[in-house]
Amino acid sequence: MDAISEPLILKAGTLEVGLVPHIGGSVSSLRWHGIDLMRRLSGADFGAGNVLGVAMFPMTPYANRIAGNAFDFAGRRWQVLPNNPPEKFNVHGSGWQHAWTVTEAGAANATLSLDIAAGAEPYSYRATQAFVVSGDGLSVAMTLTNTGPVPLPFGFGLHPWFDRDPDVTLQFCARRFYLEEPDGISGDPITLPAELDFAEARPLPAGWRNNDYGGWGGEAAIRFPARGAGLRINADPIFKHLMLYADPTKAYFCVEPQTNASGAFNRGRWDDPDEGVIVLAPGESAAGKVAFTPFALSP
Repeated sequence: MDAISEPLILKAGTLEVGLVPHIGGSVSSLRWHGIDLMRRLSGADFGAGNVLGVAMFPMTPYANRIAGNAFDFAGRRWQVLPNNPPEKFNVHGSGWQHAWTVTEAGAANATLSLDIAAGAEPYSYRATQAFVVSGDGLSVAMTLTNTGPVPLPFGFGLHPWFDRDPDVTLQFCARRFYLEEPDGISGDPITLPAELDFAEARPLPAGWRNNDYGGWGGEAAIRFPARGAGLRINADPIFKHLMLYADPTKAYFCVEPQTNASGAFNRGRWDDPDEGVIVLAPGESAAGKVAFTPFALSP
């Protein structure tokens, strides 16, 4: 099957998930009992093919920014290209900016794939997303394979967007907080201070937040009290990091499970498990699953 320009709708029970394979292999909506639990892709953004308006897109072959659009690995300097003007630096790799192919589709499941051959950038890879909708929720199994001729560092993740309701709360456990440097670059980690901790459910920060939380426990909960519902995120242990983007001037926020620490490719600590970089030899693969489970809130 090919990339298609019409949404795929997956349904099971009261859960409905929209996919737009031609817009970055993205999710266009996640609705439960008619309640939107991710930001819905608007008709205008759908018509424009605007991937920055979707409900969720994949991050591959790495997550977040590469400062200077270059990194050093195995005695060589590898160059990537800026891909999100006016930003100066490459962000989230290339997967979100390509149409994905539908390789399988059913009433409650679909598999999308993407094959990229190295050109101006060094990465050749095959990525797949397997979506399954059930009465419990949505699961997304991601697989990433190095199809190039040499080992390279990889990473992947998911980038969901959520409506910033005035009463929304967020809850998750982590151990470290990565400082933010200019141009959205992630700096070194610090021990998580109490004022930045979300171990107990709390409102979104009143100020700017664009930071990686490391040592993430693989669970998060977002509650929308006015909607009477919430969404749990459960990720496999390969997803060691959770990125939080929350700009109080925007009507949305992002909570992004990812394998590699933001900024890890520039720090070059390839063997550090806390950095979460996955070095794949030619033909090697890495995989992980993230589940999104709606739940009801008591009135």
